[in-house]
Amino acid sequence: MPEVLPHSEPRPGRRLLLLWASMVLLGVLIGIVSNHFELVVLPGVLLIACLAFLDFRKVFFLMLGLIPFAMEVDLPSGFSTDFPTEFLVIGLMGVYLLYLLQEYRRLNANYLLHPLSLLVLLHLGWILATTITSQIPWISLKFFLAKTWYVVVFFYLAGRMLRSERDFKIFFWVTIIPLCLTAVYAIVRHYGEGFSFMAVNRVVVPFYRNHVNYACLLVLMVPLTFRAFWWYRRWSFLWWVVLAALLILLVGIQLSFTRAAYVSVLIAAGGYFIIRYRLVKPALLSAFLATVGGVFYMVHDNTYLQYAPNFERTITHKRFDRLVEATFEGEDISTMERVYRWVAGWNMVLDKPMMGFGPGNYPRFYKEYTVTRFRTYVSHNPDSSGIHNYYLMTLIEQGLLGLLIFLGICTYVLLKGEGVYRQLQDPERRRTLMAFLLSALIIFSLLLINDLMETIKVGPYLFLSMAVLVNMDLFTQGKLPPE
Repeated sequence: MPEVLPHSEPRPGRRLLLLWASMVLLGVLIGIVSNHFELVVLPGVLLIACLAFLDFRKVFFLMLGLIPFAMEVDLPSGFSTDFPTEFLVIGLMGVYLLYLLQEYRRLNANYLLHPLSLLVLLHLGWILATTITSQIPWISLKFFLAKTWYVVVFFYLAGRMLRSERDFKIFFWVTIIPLCLTAVYAIVRHYGEGFSFMAVNRVVVPFYRNHVNYACLLVLMVPLTFRAFWWYRRWSFLWWVVLAALLILLVGIQLSFTRAAYVSVLIAAGGYFIIRYRLVKPALLSAFLATVGGVFYMVHDNTYLQYAPNFERTITHKRFDRLVEATFEGEDISTMERVYRWVAGWNMVLDKPMMGFGPGNYPRFYKEYTVTRFRTYVSHNPDSSGIHNYYLMTLIEQGLLGLLIFLGICTYVLLKGEGVYRQLQDPERRRTLMAFLLSALIIFSLLLINDLMETIKVGPYLFLSMAVLVNMDLFTQGKLPPE
């Protein structure tokens, strides 16, 4: 007789898989019967929650991979969220804080006490202070909470997740593949519209609010994609995949018709040579003098009034070449609407220079400070969009000290980044640091004419770049803990 094998018990992993599959089936059935289709995704939510407690590293990279797919969803009382990423960010923050309570003896004090880490804490602390003095505290409180979970996850947790070249490769691939998928989706839809300039905002929906968010995320990944070429042997399969990804990014940027993205690519190219040849200090000094000189020129004898637009001729343009031409002529509606809001913003600064109006409050108050001569056809602003200059918005909402803290962070990142790049001996780490520094520089340039710092498509990448910089600095000092 053949030997009878003993009955084997199912493995724990198999039992968990069967349990989860049963929950998925049950959720689908109940959702269909009850018309509550949100129950269909409940098993997935529970799985991710369990995984977060077992290995939050996997959930961290899952969250990064979902950023290109994140969609803005309106909530009651005028709030909105980025689905599903914001829920994952909040959950990761909670799990990470529990981890810190349990493993506090093993914390990397060097990371927490790094000057950039302390600057980030000061930035967060001042936002809390201006939340307390805010004109509308509950709006500012939402802003503070969102900033808190961004900082905890994308700076402090990321400092633990992004240390080695292996980590950077995982970060690259979990980001670039979803990003390229959304870019191909937008390009194909845009092709169906004849690559029309007027259709560009429609074709990026639902993954991006508009073509600006889309283009900004594409351009942020360009330096990291260039860096990826050095990970793989030339002409190998993965080398060709990286090349294809770079081409998709560049085509997407070109077809986004976003002036800020075009300029940011050029700034990043120049930034490479500025950092490599130790020119950050003179570049920053030149930028500072140009800014001060420009502000003085505009406010002296109210010179800014000479730049008021012609209301009848400042309109929306349907062709991109005409839009560029109108920009230089002062007849592009999006550019002149920015000026309209900047003028109002400066008047707000003069009214409350120290503590500002409170985080998130600019759209609720700026119309009281506008100058009618700068009004355009879109000045009614039904979407309550911002001022389109993050530095000025920080000054308005958080006062002079809030702006100085944020500028201190920007300046430190560039100066320290240049110094660490020079100290690093490992060429692989030098290339990685340069890529993240250029991504940070792109964000700094984008913030001059946009206020996207608080959006999931842009803001996290600055904190991620800062986390990498801190780890690289600790590595040069021999203070980076082992994996």
